[in-house]
Order: sequence, then structure tokens, then C-alpha cells
Amino acid sequence: MLCEKPPQHVLIVSSAEKGAAYISELLNPRAYDAVAVAKSGTEARRMLISETYELVVINAPLSDEFGHELAIRVAEDGASGVILIVKNELFDEICHRVGDDGVLTVAKPVSRHLFYQAVKLLEAVQARWRKLEKENRKLQVKLEEIRIVARAKCILMEYLNMSEGDAHRYIEKQAMDLRTTKKTVAENVLKTYDH
Repeated sequence: MLCEKPPQHVLIVSSAEKGAAYISELLNPRAYDAVAVAKSGTEARRMLISETYELVVINAPLSDEFGHELAIRVAEDGASGVILIVKNELFDEICHRVGDDGVLTVAKPVSRHLFYQAVKLLEAVQARWRKLEKENRKLQVKLEEIRIVARAKCILMEYLNMSEGDAHRYIEKQAMDLRTTKKTVAENVLKTYDH
């Protein structure tokens, strides 16, 4: 049995109440439990300051702007998946304008099946993106550790006339003996010798 994800928050931005109601109907109520509606780009921006939404659906045009600027800004933040719904005759132009920014464009009229596919595609992309971000953070931490250990080895070579191999072995042995990380040993070396 597949385990279900916890319910997520969605923001529908639509100046037309019928449009907001239709989009709300298209959403799977088990997947999106908290559905908020904004009637303008300005209202949506205010709501996005205080709340995080996993999905933002913009039904263009809005009363105070077209909606593609809002879509780009939300996508740049990276926390939300963004679907921009536009008239069929504007689809190519808008898709070209916002596609590189990570906004998924859907043409009106929107069918239930097409909308479901768009949402699932967006969820898959977001899941992959989260994995890559997590991996990137791990690599950044590892890179920082390598930098600190390298600086500590240079200090040991300079102040204690150790060879690079000896400095490396010293840091490794200290880490084992003290049951700590090489980074911690390297930081202590830096505190001791690097003024």
C-alpha cells in the first residue's frame, strides 16, 4: 500500500469567483486540505508573506495584473509549485515567457484530467528538487569540512614543521582518540595557532 503524503496547502489566485470554485473542485481534497483564495495579485503577495503554500494556482488575468509576474516571483522563491492558467490563444506566448522560471502553464478550458496531470507533474518536479537541495546542503557541509581541515593542515605544516601526510595523520588520530570529527580537531588547531 502506498503511503499518502500529509495534506498540503494550496493558494488559488483568481479574480473570478467561478474560476476559483472550479479550480478548487479540480483539486484532490485528500491531497490539499487547506485551500485559500486570493482575488488579486496584491492580496496573493500579502498571503504569501505569512503562509507557505505547496501549490499556487493562478487563473489569469487577475484584476490588478495579468498574473505572470506573480507566477515568476512565487516560482523564484522555490517553496511553491506554480500553475498559471491562461487563455488558449495566449498559451504559447506566456509559456515561453514564464517556462524558464519554473512556472507550469496550462491553457483554458482546463479539463479535470489535464489539471490532474499538471499537478502530478509539478509534485514530481518539486520532490526531485527537494532531494537535490538536500544533497546540495550535504555537499556544502562536506566542502566546508574539507576547507577547514585543509587550513588546519597548512597551519600544522607551518607552525610545527609537519609534512602534509603527518598533518593529515595527526588530525585523523586526534579525531579517533578524542572520539570527535576531523572538523572539530581542525577547528581546535585553527583556534590554537591561527591568530
